[in-house]
Amino acid sequence: MARPPYQPSLLRLTHGLTALLVLAAWLSGLFVYSRYDGRWGRLPFTPGGNWIDLHGTAGFLLLPLGLVFAAYALSLGRPRLKRITNSLALGSLVLAVATGKLMDEDWLRDGELHHLAYGLHLVAWLLIGLAVLLHVADSLRLGGTPLLASMASTTLRPGDLPGDWPEQVRRFLKRGQ
Repeated sequence: MARPPYQPSLLRLTHGLTALLVLAAWLSGLFVYSRYDGRWGRLPFTPGGNWIDLHGTAGFLLLPLGLVFAAYALSLGRPRLKRITNSLALGSLVLAVATGKLMDEDWLRDGELHHLAYGLHLVAWLLIGLAVLLHVADSLRLGGTPLLASMASTTLRPGDLPGDWPEQVRRFLKRGQ
């Protein structure tokens, strides 16, 4: 049996946290859409709660984490961006966070569905859902469940501890000169 691939710990941490926040934002966005918009259909049941604030909190947390993840992806993870599914996922995340920051949370509460930023945010919501599905399918195609499992592994190799991350980045930056 082949040994599962090893994923760098900084990638696993930023990717995992980003994935959890994207899932929270995507699901809360679905509930927000169903409750306040629903032009193209509503869920049969939308759980009670203040989903706009929860969605906004997920987006607020995604901004700094997304910046760290994007910095990783554009530097140490650059070879992985050659796969279109990785680039699409990162690009749709950038679009979702950027358009979310342009919105006013009261627009939906007030029934103002005509704003360009909101329309683009809906497109980003659809894109990120599609991008995640394609990203997971591509990962399964390339490495199967061992590749997916390697992203959840807690194994650390020497030289890949959190204290080693600054040196990894320094080595990468030095290579680019």
